[in-house]
Amino acid sequence: MEQDGQTRRATVTGVIAALLGLALFAWYVRGAGAAEIWAKVVQVGWGLLVIILLGGLRFAARAAAWSACIEPPDRLPFRQAFAAAVCGDALGNLTPLGPIVGEPAKAAYVRDTVRIGPALTALAIENLFYTCSAAAMIAAAMIALVFSFDLPRALLEASEIMIAGIIVAFLAGGLMLWRRPTVVSTALAKLLPASGSVQARIGRVREIEQQIYTFATRRRSAMGPVVAAELAFHALGVLELYVTWWMMMGAPPPLLLAFVLEGANRLVTVVFKVVPLRLGVDETSTGAFTQLLGYGPTPGATLAILRRARILFWIVIGTGLLVRRGLSPRRMLQGS
Repeated sequence: MEQDGQTRRATVTGVIAALLGLALFAWYVRGAGAAEIWAKVVQVGWGLLVIILLGGLRFAARAAAWSACIEPPDRLPFRQAFAAAVCGDALGNLTPLGPIVGEPAKAAYVRDTVRIGPALTALAIENLFYTCSAAAMIAAAMIALVFSFDLPRALLEASEIMIAGIIVAFLAGGLMLWRRPTVVSTALAKLLPASGSVQARIGRVREIEQQIYTFATRRRSAMGPVVAAELAFHALGVLELYVTWWMMMGAPPPLLLAFVLEGANRLVTVVFKVVPLRLGVDETSTGAFTQLLGYGPTPGATLAILRRARILFWIVIGTGLLVRRGLSPRRMLQGS
C-alpha cells in the first residue's frame, strides 16, 4: 500500500510538472517566434538522424565507462550496458524521480548478466566519475563565458560564484577521498532502526563506499578507459550542438560558442532533472542564453526542440526494451 501511494504521488507530481512545462514551452515558443523556429527545424530535416546518432554515441560512451567499472570476475558486455543505459535514461526522463529510478533500472536490466551488487557498485563509481566530469565541464564553460563574452554584471557575478562553488566542491571531494569517511552508511545507521536486516544492508552500503574510495588504487588499468569515456561523452555533446547549429543556421558556429552552450545545457540538465523531459525548461534557458550572447532566442529554442526530438527517439527505444524485459516504468517505481 505504501509503495502504491508513493507511485501515485510520483505520477501526480510528474503530471503536474509536465503540464507546467508544457505551458512554459507554449508561452516561450510563441514569444520567441513559432514560425521562425519551425522554419529552422524544417531546415534540419533528415539531419535529425545525425543528431540521433550522436545521442546514441553518448549513451555508448557512458555504457563503456560503466562496463569498465565492473569488478572482475563479473563482466558486463557492452551491448547489455548500452541497452541498460538507454532504458535508465528513458525512465529518468519520464519520471520526476530521475536517477532515483533510472540508475536502479540499469542494474535491473542486466541482472541476468551481472549480479545486482557489483552492477550497482559499478554504477555508483561511474556516476561519481560522470559527476566530476560534468562539474569540470560546467566550470570550464563558465570560465570561457566570463573571459570571452561581455556579460551583464549580475550574470558575471553569478558565474564567478558558480565557478568558486565548483572549485570548493572539488576540494571537498578530494578531502573525502583522502579521509574516506563512510558518510552515507553512518547517517543510515543513525536514522534507521537497529534491526539485524537493516544493519546488514547498512553494512553493504559501507562496503560500497569503501569500494568507491579504493577504486583508483585497486583498478588502475580501468582509470584511463573510464576517464576517456566520460570525456568523450562531453566532447560528443559539444559536437552535437556544433553540428545542429550548423544545420539549422546554414553556417558553423564558433567552437567556443558550442562549448559554452553545451556547458550551460549540462548545468540545466543537472538542476532540472526532476522535471520530466525538462519540457519548457530547455527552451526557455537555452533561448535566454543565446539571446544573452547576441544571437536572439530563436536559435536556442530551436536547439532545445531538436534535442528533445533526439531524447524522445531514445525514450521510445528504451521503453520498448524495458517492456520487452518485463520492467515496466510502474514496476520500477514500485521497486519490483
